[in-house]
Amino acid sequence: MQSRAFPGQSRSGQPFDSRRRQVLLAGALGVPALSLMGRSAFAANGKNSVSLAMIGEPQTLDPMFTTADLVGTLMQHVYEPLYTFDSHWRIVPMLAAAMPTVLDGGKQVDIPLRKGLVFHDGKPVQIGDVVASLKRWMEVSPRGKSVAAEVVSVEAASDSVLTFKLKSPYAPLLAQLALPTSMAAVMPASTIAAQLTEFIGTGPYRLKERRPDQYTILEKFDQYAARTEAPDGYGGRRIAYIQELRFIPVPDSNTRVEGVLSGQFDFADLLPTEAAGRLEQGGKQVVPLIGKNFGFPYLVFNTKGTLDSAALRQTAQAAIGAEELMAAAFGDPKFFSIGANFFPQGTPYYSLAGQERYNVNDPKKAAELAKKAGYAGKPIRILASRQYEFHYNMALVLSEQFKRAGLEVDLQVVDWATLLQRRNDPSLWDIYITHSGIFPEPMLSPPQLGDNAPGWWETPEKKAVLDAFNREMDLSKRGPLWGTVQELVYEQVPFIELGKFNSLSARSAKLQGYNPSAWPAFWNVKLA
Repeated sequence: MQSRAFPGQSRSGQPFDSRRRQVLLAGALGVPALSLMGRSAFAANGKNSVSLAMIGEPQTLDPMFTTADLVGTLMQHVYEPLYTFDSHWRIVPMLAAAMPTVLDGGKQVDIPLRKGLVFHDGKPVQIGDVVASLKRWMEVSPRGKSVAAEVVSVEAASDSVLTFKLKSPYAPLLAQLALPTSMAAVMPASTIAAQLTEFIGTGPYRLKERRPDQYTILEKFDQYAARTEAPDGYGGRRIAYIQELRFIPVPDSNTRVEGVLSGQFDFADLLPTEAAGRLEQGGKQVVPLIGKNFGFPYLVFNTKGTLDSAALRQTAQAAIGAEELMAAAFGDPKFFSIGANFFPQGTPYYSLAGQERYNVNDPKKAAELAKKAGYAGKPIRILASRQYEFHYNMALVLSEQFKRAGLEVDLQVVDWATLLQRRNDPSLWDIYITHSGIFPEPMLSPPQLGDNAPGWWETPEKKAVLDAFNREMDLSKRGPLWGTVQELVYEQVPFIELGKFNSLSARSAKLQGYNPSAWPAFWNVKLA
């Protein structure tokens, strides 16, 4: 995850009619009963709180450790980066006092720190905390490691300014610093360790309690130092109107649908598109949320596994029909579109380079390529999770497409946390299915464009085209360079982008001020 996307995703049964039935259903599904009962499972404490149904349990609370959207969604309330994105995906300051000063032809970036920042333990934020945090980020974060390859040093220039010194100009730097997933989060230097045991940030909420597979509770931080600008996307003023946020793992998508319809959940994330009709008929208590151009599903290829050669990956590519996969995933065409372009028309990075390799869906051609590539019948291990129902539906059709081309398949369906663990071991998989958001900076996603991401795409050609792309600071020149990158992706097949999709989620009508967003955020939100 992977990672998430632009604002705005099976089957459904009957509403629950009692707590007893909820508990029985929970047992049948293997879901903790507490997950189904939402707010009613907690003792009344007189506090203003909400129950938020998420797709599963976060694998970690470390904001740097993973690109998984679920971790970023939760922990963006606890930790904050130096920069963030406004509603138009422009980069704006968060913990930084202002936009940076760029010197030495782009090889020095000076970032001023806001005054008056306070950690959740009551201690003031010092420039040394910021430097230590960024150094840890560059050591442990998949995104940070990509940045580290471009950095000579990051040091305190004064008590209120930190300086990046770069080997060469690096256009994606601020966007990398702004992303909530695998976040360049600022934390106290005293808490920094290879594995965090204290989760202390500067955000409007602080961690109160976590019970794995049951809930994670965040509570309002009364000393939070908010920005003064008007709220805009993730930028501007953040106010914690709600006392407690209760994130509840609900892996079964049907349960999330029924829970929000019955009022057990105030918000339900990433719902199956076929539930749209039921949500629309759910009465005044439920508000369905459709996110336009939410993101793109994609297949990640393991370059160290069964498909270790570009020729074998091209074989798989020829067997794949993106249109069939998108239809299986989202059903109604109003929820998806197909096209070889990674970025929408009208953006600086729109390109059709490599389109002849997209949506081929030719079993005969794939079989011929397999023979030329020396394919020996070894099963292609496909990792997928049912927690994202559309991933699973794609996996079923993908398996059939491969079989039509004479390719053996080993489909492994696991929970999302297990998939995130297995994808780090190249001996365990060949393809995994995930999705991402459509971001304004190409280097933000997929992570395979960077270094050290699962899939391990590292070739001289990749280094050459991305070096040229990332060192060009002039957007009018950088935009056309994306076509060269896209062409190489289609040629070497480290991943395959399948199309674009809209998302479906839902909220209670009582949850006011919530704006559908890439990573659901609940500051500036009130309960009626």
